[in-house]
Amino acid sequence: MRELRIGDLVVPIPIIQGGMGVGVSLSGLAAAVANEGGIGVISSAGLGLLYRKFSSDFLEASIIGLKEELRKVKEKTKGIIGVNIMVAMSNYEDMVKTAIAEKVDIIFSGAGMPLNLPKFLTPGSTTKLAPIVSSGKAARLLCEKWKSVYDYLPDAFVVEGPKAGGHLGFKNEQINDPHFALENLVPEVVHEVRVYEEKYNRSIPVIAAGGVYSGADVYDMIQRGASAVQLGTRFVTTRECDASDVFKQAYINAEESEIEIIQSPVGMPGRAIRNSFIEKVRNGLKHPISCPVKCIKTCDITSTPYCIISALMNAYRGNMANGYAFAGSNAFRATSISSVKEVMDDLVNGFKAKLEELKK
Repeated sequence: MRELRIGDLVVPIPIIQGGMGVGVSLSGLAAAVANEGGIGVISSAGLGLLYRKFSSDFLEASIIGLKEELRKVKEKTKGIIGVNIMVAMSNYEDMVKTAIAEKVDIIFSGAGMPLNLPKFLTPGSTTKLAPIVSSGKAARLLCEKWKSVYDYLPDAFVVEGPKAGGHLGFKNEQINDPHFALENLVPEVVHEVRVYEEKYNRSIPVIAAGGVYSGADVYDMIQRGASAVQLGTRFVTTRECDASDVFKQAYINAEESEIEIIQSPVGMPGRAIRNSFIEKVRNGLKHPISCPVKCIKTCDITSTPYCIISALMNAYRGNMANGYAFAGSNAFRATSISSVKEVMDDLVNGFKAKLEELKK
């Protein structure tokens, strides 16, 4: 298992902890992963609600919250820290500008195409930019756009397959189509990116995400051309995860049949663990009274069945009757709470075991 290099960043173990909101991956989880040699990632989603005691204005509280989480994480680790910022968020620009000003190591940006992300870099900025894509075509488009408009190429790509938790960059009919499986997407994106690596004589590592759960999975993705992997679901059931114990227990209790695709109010399919809240939505029993913060650009209060940020915040706090847990397709494999160190060790040892098995 080789170290991951993203520009001048050297990541000892090529494992990135996926950003999970609302509140699931904050400074606690991110610091623990960074201390084990991976990249820890703070989710910027919903920070304005988590830090509303500092300001009644959601946008202002979000900025304060991100600064505070980055301050906390810097006290806990000297490792590499990223921030996940969704393009679909109404405060996308504020979060990007804040992350760059706070000198975060890397920004991961998806849930939409981050076509103008390099625009926010400032002179002397050291923050790396890693778009999250779901196809080689999207990777090519971003390379062309960024290079022509900003004379900048992505520092890395995350290619996220349809087995990921949360919002998915696929149409419903593509989710179970083998043509869109991560095993096929990784070589596709690597092939597209290699054109720009050779043309501009620079490295652009590709990170595989979505359904990666074991060390054997890590080995498989690296064999297919990925330089690293990103995992979210695997880190939820750790002591260091910032979500409530009730949220974590939802993963442990989940049966494979209960992990399903839902239609999110933001207009995208998402993967979550079925519960009574989701059943009520499906039966038409949930209706939002008002939009508390207008957190997502594409969410329309007149047609949405519920407020997603409120539902995710409730789940993070353990109020599952009024929310639900996003989860990857392998969430049902969780059986107990462990430490981040135990997860990282298991991934590394599983990778080595797979390597040794194939040598025999």
